[in-house]
Amino acid sequence: MSQTHSIVDVLVIGGGINGAGIAADAAGRGLSVVLCEKADLASATSSWSSKLIHGGLRYLEFYEFGLVRKALQEREVLTRAAKHIIQPIPILIPQLANSRNPWLIRAGLFLYDNLARRKLFNSSRSVRFDDSGILNATIKKGFEYWDAQVDDSRLVVINALQAKSRSAEILTRTECIGIKKHSDGWLATLKDSNTGDTLELIAKSIVNASGPWVSDLLKNLQPESMAGELRLVKGSHIIVPKIDPQGKAYMLQHHDGRVIFVLPYLGKYTLIGTTEEEFTGNLDKPQISAQETDYLLAITNLYFKKKISRGDIVSTYAGVRPLMEEEVKSASKVSRDYFLDLKASPYPLISVYGGKVTTYRVLAEDVVNKLRPYFLNMGVPWTRSAILPGGDFEMGESLFAELASKYAWLGPDLIDRWRRSYGTLAFQIVGKATSMSEMGVCFGQNLYQREVDYLCREEWAQSAEDILWRRTKLGLVFTEKQTQSLENYITQSVKSR
Repeated sequence: MSQTHSIVDVLVIGGGINGAGIAADAAGRGLSVVLCEKADLASATSSWSSKLIHGGLRYLEFYEFGLVRKALQEREVLTRAAKHIIQPIPILIPQLANSRNPWLIRAGLFLYDNLARRKLFNSSRSVRFDDSGILNATIKKGFEYWDAQVDDSRLVVINALQAKSRSAEILTRTECIGIKKHSDGWLATLKDSNTGDTLELIAKSIVNASGPWVSDLLKNLQPESMAGELRLVKGSHIIVPKIDPQGKAYMLQHHDGRVIFVLPYLGKYTLIGTTEEEFTGNLDKPQISAQETDYLLAITNLYFKKKISRGDIVSTYAGVRPLMEEEVKSASKVSRDYFLDLKASPYPLISVYGGKVTTYRVLAEDVVNKLRPYFLNMGVPWTRSAILPGGDFEMGESLFAELASKYAWLGPDLIDRWRRSYGTLAFQIVGKATSMSEMGVCFGQNLYQREVDYLCREEWAQSAEDILWRRTKLGLVFTEKQTQSLENYITQSVKSR
């Protein structure tokens, strides 16, 4: 920002999916917005999800019909808005002898099919399995229903791009280290973690969308404010080589009432999760526990003929979900809905508690609606019909064909990865290049200098980790040597700007 004590309408603290969505919504309604994130975009919970856009079939057991209906409506909205990174997939529910009553599941699936209007998702159905399949031979029956897979971290990034395109300022590696009341709003102090420099700005409103840190941040920045209590629940996943050769998705029922997803992942892998474990550790470095690993391996081996072990695990990740405290409930039964706490004295400070990836857009809309009394000239809600950056095409096949006809020299593998990650933003990456020789250095796995430059210039990437794990997911196949080469290039490139 060009000067100290700039005045903005909204300061959003937190660069996860909720923060990015709020920044985009507010900027699109004509408000001046600054978003600050102490690390990278999607560097915590928002990149550690099960990577599903779903209504939450099992939430029907807890009678959360309103939440499921809202999520199903958003499933339709988001799939249309970001078809490059969100794709409908069928999910199979195999039935063991101790699984839920099939009539109960059938009733739940009927509700799931009909709680909200759908155009992009097929109806559920009963299915049969035979001995030639990959499932345990005792499994003969089950069900199939539909939800969608998402590249969760890219969903955050394209929302930040949406915000930037509407003049929001996105400040990554920038921590809010203090706020205090000011005659014109809130005086916020922001610290650049790269340089140590600080700047101050006056915000007419603040939105605390810091996820698992929401209560701690409020207590630290505004000790006199009462912070809501969070239930921190860790969800962990393991990634193994592809289990199902056909790339099918499964929802497995455990005898303890939980469900585990076994999902196709990046073509070559299977993603298995999630667990639900109470969390009290370091929020910056959650790790899967030995007990969680054993739990995921055991339930997977219960359902599939091909057994997996710790030696098969390619990678793991764990994320902490910030849920509203409900003392009488176990972690698996705590609501995934969100709560917005508005404090006005006289300038508003909104803290966001809870939420899930699928409902981030409507959460953001609700947050900005709460600011309307303070900004009477604010525009109307607009994101429900908006297309997210890169999603402005009709069919994935037609976009692939267009890219292939224009840039055949890129090769089908690179074109397909770009189509699935960037959509029409891929044209910006190529720019004026006309051959592979103009793509620059190849760091490995079809990651070229031109793509890296684009990610650093346009998408706030500042490290190899940002690119390999949150922008491209190539971290699973990059070697240590390739990673270090990429890190060296980024460090030199950033310094030379």
